[in-house]
Amino acid sequence: MRGPHTRHFAWLWLIAVLAVGVRLVAINQPFIDLWSWRQSDVAAIARNYLQTGFHFAYPQIDWAGNAPGYVGTEFPILPFIAAICYRLAGAHEWIGRSESVVFFALSLPFFAAIVSETFGAAAARWALIFYSFAPLSVMTSRCFMPDMPSLSLSIIGLYYFMRWLERQQWQLFVLAACAISFSILIKLPSAIIGAPLGCLALQRFGGSAVRRPALWLFGLLVLGPSILWYCHAAQVVKQFYPHHFFGEGGIQLMGLGWYWNILRRIVRSSVTILPLGLAIIGLFLGRKVNQSFMFYWWLAAMAAFVVVAGYGNRHPWYQLPLVPVVAGFGGLTMARLSSVLDRQRWTRMTAFTFMILVFCLQSYTALQKLYRPAAADLRALGLALRERTAPGSLIIVADYGDPTALYYGERKGWHFLEKDAIYNGHPSTSALKPAVCAASRAQ
Repeated sequence: MRGPHTRHFAWLWLIAVLAVGVRLVAINQPFIDLWSWRQSDVAAIARNYLQTGFHFAYPQIDWAGNAPGYVGTEFPILPFIAAICYRLAGAHEWIGRSESVVFFALSLPFFAAIVSETFGAAAARWALIFYSFAPLSVMTSRCFMPDMPSLSLSIIGLYYFMRWLERQQWQLFVLAACAISFSILIKLPSAIIGAPLGCLALQRFGGSAVRRPALWLFGLLVLGPSILWYCHAAQVVKQFYPHHFFGEGGIQLMGLGWYWNILRRIVRSSVTILPLGLAIIGLFLGRKVNQSFMFYWWLAAMAAFVVVAGYGNRHPWYQLPLVPVVAGFGGLTMARLSSVLDRQRWTRMTAFTFMILVFCLQSYTALQKLYRPAAADLRALGLALRERTAPGSLIIVADYGDPTALYYGERKGWHFLEKDAIYNGHPSTSALKPAVCAASRAQ
């Protein structure tokens, strides 16, 4: 007879397999979905590595015209690895997308272990469902973007930090520091993971935490590489046109209406209302769980980030770290509900089946909108430009700042209209359109 641990791990494996399977659907879809512009930039950097000699410290975009196009970015390990794979297998969309899928899969056992230790095994199973199938999680973990790899490394680092505090083994210390360091290198806002780390350190050491040499060393190992890299990236921005740093200008407070729209998006299409509602209940239930404080700190740090980086949070993927927090508290609520209905088997099965179906329907509906081929016309334009223009042509494209046409056209060029190579508004009259065609033909 199978024991409870065996059944628990069987459920976790089933959830993980289904979660990865969902992300493999249309894994080779062109970069034409709703987040096409961000993915086309990353893909262009990967291809430029392949074509210009793998100069790791100098990532290049396509929309700087005849300039080299070096820009300041996150630590570009993902496009660099993709470029190496391109040399072996050719440039395919599934390569970049698969990197995010792999990192997502790696995070699953660590996230389940964190929730299990905090709220219990039953909560971990439900939390893994919410974490795996929330629309924002599904979308980011199949896109060629650094957000899911960064979150996954944060979760892995958090797990090893918990183990190090418990066992004081240097191997766990190094694993935690490396994972968190790479997380912040890959995506700077992932520094909010410092909130739950700080909470755990204070719970373990109390007020003496600030006097612990090991914690100062941990901070140096985590932040040192990021400081060095982002200082280098800032020098690249100063030295090379278009003098652009990815994510610049995001730290900006906005009006109440702006934040209301972010909240609506979180409820409707990022997390969906069911797990969010369960998580709100879990916030009250979790107050009686001593180990849960790190989730509150994590949530508080995420809320502060959304407010302070209000303009940057116009992009939904910046709210990705909210998903594991909501999943954890939502899992706690479901575990408590399961214990209440323990002796009412059919009632419990009916209620839980209904809730899963509602969540899946909400997630599927949201993903249909996120997956839609919003940039299919730009890809078609790019393919046409590749056929009808000579290699090396410089192209001006009226593209709302989306470089998809340049990427699929395999051409360098400019957005139209632009200011210092940055998209600066769409043409207001049709009288400007001939200029676009003429510029393309003149090369």
